[in-house]
Amino acid sequence: MPEIILDAEDIHRIVTRMAHEILEVHKGVENLALVGIQTRGVYLAKRIQAKINAIEAVKIQTGQLDITLYRDDWTRISPHPIVQATEIPFSVDGKQIILVDDVLFTGRTVRAAMDAVIDFGRPDRIELAVLIDRGYRELPIQANYVGKHVESRRSETINVLLKEHDGGDRVVIIPAQGA
Repeated sequence: MPEIILDAEDIHRIVTRMAHEILEVHKGVENLALVGIQTRGVYLAKRIQAKINAIEAVKIQTGQLDITLYRDDWTRISPHPIVQATEIPFSVDGKQIILVDDVLFTGRTVRAAMDAVIDFGRPDRIELAVLIDRGYRELPIQANYVGKHVESRRSETINVLLKEHDGGDRVVIIPAQGA
């Protein structure tokens, strides 16, 4: 049975806090852009963008990135991967890019996302914001902004559900089958 670890109010508070942290670290929004990683990272990036707009009255640039073909394991996932939209409607050259994703696990998705962003140009800096950091890295990657650190078993699954895609906001841990 899935266990709810964050509800809609928790997620709302976390996104608000993360927006404030980003503004504090960057001392504003100059040269800052958000790039959400498909699928739920895109919605989280748009939520952070909206919070920053509400706080600073400035709409920062936001893009979306599909990393499917940049993954080192895409042939194991599916012989016919489904590639989603990549839209970065601004130059990344010289920008402070914040990649946004729902769950940080092994680090492989983030590595692929960095490769994809660099194919668009040369940002001054790439940072990472994640709603959930669950550990178990396989690569030396860490988030700059973390909504919540979650202790879990490697065999468990953590699913982030967002209203824009799933009809409601919550984060659940799903036990390993047979556990």
